[in-house]
This record gives sequence, C-alpha cells and structure tokens, in this order.
Amino acid sequence: MKKLTSVLLSAALLAMTGCTSSAPETDSAAEDVPVYRVAVVKQLDHASLDEIANAVIAELKQKAEDTGVNIEFLGTADMGGGKVYSGQNDQSTLQQIASDVISGKADVIIPIATMAATTMAAAAEDTATPVVFAAISDPESADLTDIDYVTGTSDALNTAQIMDMMFAQNPDLNKVGLLYSSSEVNSEKPIAEAKEYLKNKGFSDDQIIDMGGSVNASEVPQAASALIAEKVQAVFTPTDNVIMDAELTIAPMFAEAGILHYAGADSFVRNGAFATCGVNYTDLGTETADLAFAAMTEGMENTGYFKSFEVMPGGIITVNTETAAETEVSYDMFADFGEIVEVVTTED
Repeated sequence: MKKLTSVLLSAALLAMTGCTSSAPETDSAAEDVPVYRVAVVKQLDHASLDEIANAVIAELKQKAEDTGVNIEFLGTADMGGGKVYSGQNDQSTLQQIASDVISGKADVIIPIATMAATTMAAAAEDTATPVVFAAISDPESADLTDIDYVTGTSDALNTAQIMDMMFAQNPDLNKVGLLYSSSEVNSEKPIAEAKEYLKNKGFSDDQIIDMGGSVNASEVPQAASALIAEKVQAVFTPTDNVIMDAELTIAPMFAEAGILHYAGADSFVRNGAFATCGVNYTDLGTETADLAFAAMTEGMENTGYFKSFEVMPGGIITVNTETAAETEVSYDMFADFGEIVEVVTTED
C-alpha cells in the first residue's frame, strides 16, 4: 500500500513538474518575437498621401510576415489594415501628434509630406527616433538632409518635362497660369523652375500669370476663377497639397473653360486635372516602408541613404481621358515622354 501511494505521489509530482516547466517555454518563445512600433503621419487626407500610406502599411505588414516580427501601428484612424495619424494640414495638430508619437516610444516615424516631416524631425531631435519621410519634393530646402536620424524618399518633380509636354500638346501657347500656395515648401522650387523655363521661351511677365501668394484651401476656387478670367491656355501646379485638396472643385471649372491643368502628381489627374509626368506613389510608399524597416531593425546607417534621401524615378505619364474628351484635345504626343496611363475622374 505504501509502495502504491509512493508511486502515485511521484507520478503526480512529475505531472506537476511537467506542467510548470512547459508554460515558461511558450511564454519565452512569445517574448522572443520582436515588436516594433510604427507611426505613419499624413500631413492631411487626400488621394496621393492616402495612396502612399496604404502602400507603406501593406509593405511593412509583408516585411513583418517575411521576417517573423510583429509591427504595432500607432494612430487614431484605421487605414489599410493598420492605423495612421492625420495632421489635417494644421501645424498645431501635427505638433500634438509628434508629442504623442514620441511619448508612445515609436521605433520609427513615417511622415508623409513636408510639413509633417519637418514637424516630426524637430520633435525627434532629443530622442533621435528614426524619421523616414515620404514624398518630399525638395528635402534640402526643407532642411531634412545631413541629420543622422532622418532619411526618406523624394518625389522631386521634373518640371521641365511637364512644361515640355505642355508645349508639345500646344506649340502656340502664349499665356500660362501658375497655381500653387506659398505655404507649401514643395512648390517653391518647381514654380521657380517653371518661371525660368517660360522666360527662356520668350514669355514676358504678363504672359505668366502667377496665382500663388498666400492662397489657402478656401481661396483656391477663387484663384482658379482669376486664371480663367485672365484667359490662360494652360495651368501648371506642382505637388502642392493645398491645391490638391481642392482639385475636384477646380478641375470642372478649368475643363469648362477649355484650360488644360498640368499637375505634379497622378492624384491631381485622378481628381480631374488633365495630365502629369511623375512618380508612382504606390512604389514610393513601398520603398519608404523598406527604408523604415531597415532603419528600425538594422539602424539608420544601414538604410543606404544615411543623412540623405532617395529620389524616386518618374517618367509615368498620367492622362485623364474624361478631361481630354471634354476639352476636345489629343494627347498622343505624350507617348514621346514615357508610358501613358489613362485614368478617369474619381473622388478617391
């Protein structure tokens, strides 16, 4: 009897020992999976920035699956299976987001557009949290270079190529409008380049209608009306977020007046502008995500663009076929500039 009791007790102890030893192994395995916290910060909500954010989230999720790590997206709004922040194009809102992101101990911050990028870079100075920006047309002018915790991708615009397209479509152009907002750092360099290009074409000051200044979102339709009243034949807008936010409103105004609106990104064209030659923003978002993943898992120096940035290739001609039909113009000549992608107007 004593022997039987002893055997039963021993079995019970072994069973208990087995139960207690297996749980820590499972917990330890779970604890060994790295978790990275990512903050995607859009300057505002509009088609181009949304496209980039969706591509960033999709690529990071794929990278996490491929490498066996976990990614936690910080943010206040759901997008593409993750979360994002939106600054609503407001400096104070972006500063509050920056404070939240830093206190939330993000492993990498991915700001999209210039105001968002400069705000996040300033906030991350003390912590040196990696900042990997997306879609900055002129990182040098925005003071986003030569910083050891900042890198990213640039959608630098080939202004001369868009202007070449404009004159290829209509060699008899004699009055061109420039529509942009001076609050957008993105617009400064391409607008200066456009003016220089037109001056080299022999345009006088009264043939270049500059409708920039302090144009804000509510004033964009009024600025468009002024260009129509000036009887410009074409309008150029760079990758300007303020103008993009109003494109669905102003595109029908230009089309009705027979004015062709050339812009700096395909999102403008998808919202009704006539044409652009620029980068693919899904590709840009994917590349930005790859840089961000390297920055947080391997260190900024291993991104390949330490203290610098990557300029994304352009050469994609996007044309809105509905706008072309309404204005009764052809665009076959654009095939000389690159691959033509035809789109119609959407509200995305």
